[in-house]
Amino acid sequence: MAYVPRLRAEYAERVKPALKEEFSYANVMEIPKLEKIVLSRGVGAAVADKKLIDHAVEELSMISGQKAVQTISKKDVASFKLRKGMPIGAKVTLRGYRMYEFLDRLITSALPRVRDFNGIKANGFDGRGNYNLGITEQIIFPEIDIDKVNRISGMDITFVTTAKTDKEAKSLLTELGLPFKKN
Repeated sequence: MAYVPRLRAEYAERVKPALKEEFSYANVMEIPKLEKIVLSRGVGAAVADKKLIDHAVEELSMISGQKAVQTISKKDVASFKLRKGMPIGAKVTLRGYRMYEFLDRLITSALPRVRDFNGIKANGFDGRGNYNLGITEQIIFPEIDIDKVNRISGMDITFVTTAKTDKEAKSLLTELGLPFKKN
């Protein structure tokens, strides 16, 4: 029997029927699903120190379990001493099994390590069913060794879904286990 991540199996067994009942979809293919998770991190100080990009790529690779890539600037910005083509960040896109594994680790081990945590804000939706979450410290992930971190910085996590509305996307992410704050 092939390995199936816990959240993927839970989506098929519990989340799909719950969403179908809640929104009364006519077709099974209308039920929203998680398409991809994108971890991105801007490193503004990389203009002066090129090693910071390598550290960011390495940390994102450890957190996600997949090789991260550098992002480069698209245009010149004189006030930031930035030239077109200079590396200014790192990102990694997770799909399939790795996406569900990362989501499971985020929900069960990383978010509970945030100081004074009482849920994530529900105002990160973009109007098209996608959700953005900002994390202020990368050290909440157990894969990161705090002694080897040269600079504490945050990252953005984007959840891309096939949902048409924010309400559908919030229901999907809540059913998958993301702890939204109660109003």
